[in-house]
Amino acid sequence: MTRDGSRRPDNILLDVGVITLTVLAMSFADAIVKYISSAFPLWQIYVVRSLIVIPILVAVSLLGHPSRSIALKSKFWSFLRGLLLAFMYIAIYAGAPLLSLSVIAAALYTAPLFIALLSALLIGEPVGPRRWTAICIGFTGVLVILRPVANEFSLLALMPVIAAVLYALAAVITRSRCRTESPMALATALNLSLLAVGVVATAVIALWRPTPAEASTYPFLFGYWVTMGAREWGVIALLAALMVGISVGLATAYQSAPPSIIATFDYTYLVFAAFWSFVIFSQPPDAATIGGMVMIAAAGMLVVREPDQRRPSTTIPLRSNPPASLD
Repeated sequence: MTRDGSRRPDNILLDVGVITLTVLAMSFADAIVKYISSAFPLWQIYVVRSLIVIPILVAVSLLGHPSRSIALKSKFWSFLRGLLLAFMYIAIYAGAPLLSLSVIAAALYTAPLFIALLSALLIGEPVGPRRWTAICIGFTGVLVILRPVANEFSLLALMPVIAAVLYALAAVITRSRCRTESPMALATALNLSLLAVGVVATAVIALWRPTPAEASTYPFLFGYWVTMGAREWGVIALLAALMVGISVGLATAYQSAPPSIIATFDYTYLVFAAFWSFVIFSQPPDAATIGGMVMIAAAGMLVVREPDQRRPSTTIPLRSNPPASLD
């Protein structure tokens, strides 16, 4: 938006570059969280990172432009959206210590399929034969990747799919109930929700007092806070900086260019996730995972493709407003 309130002209090339860099940052943030998951409890990340991000968002909002306002028009729906995304991250990270980043990414990127389905069920948006076909293709891709009949299949592999459902619910709420909220307001509500969930979970663990043996079974969710030295503060500061950049990048790209184009480039996350999975964790995707990723990406592009110009667009952006990354 320009300062006089009019919509600024599309700059497709610039916005494609913005979304590509943003998705690269998202995949890097997710790789960092997975890397530290064995020694750093998730709730500590939620609390400390949010305490860094929220003042930054408030400071940016004070610059005065209406699009940077953090005032909420609908607190209930904005915070419900934030809580759904907070639990989405929990579902993603529940499987992070055991699943490769490529598998997590592929399962999570079924979100556009759930968005199409839930939009039809909850707000009456038509799906149509093309999108039903895409939904079938996408879920076939998930089955190819997760291989539920294989001996090594774990129920934890379903957690990123649950995360995709939670994200889809948040996206439908964003579209139907939060369309007039500023991106900064929704980003602030999200981080306040993450902070609240982190504080509550920390209190529950403090009251529960798991034994060292219990905590060691899943330190990422059940572990106590760790002492933070220079390295730990550096990691959290990096995650905070990535979250601020991701929030701004996603809002900028989706507000400036056609969502169908931006959402298509959003799928580069699958490529970046496979890259970090190989570089950081030495986990190259196998042939079945690559095949499933291609099917999911093709299905997602079919879902977000621009509809016939004679009809009003019902496309919902893949990331209609930040989950502010998967971190």
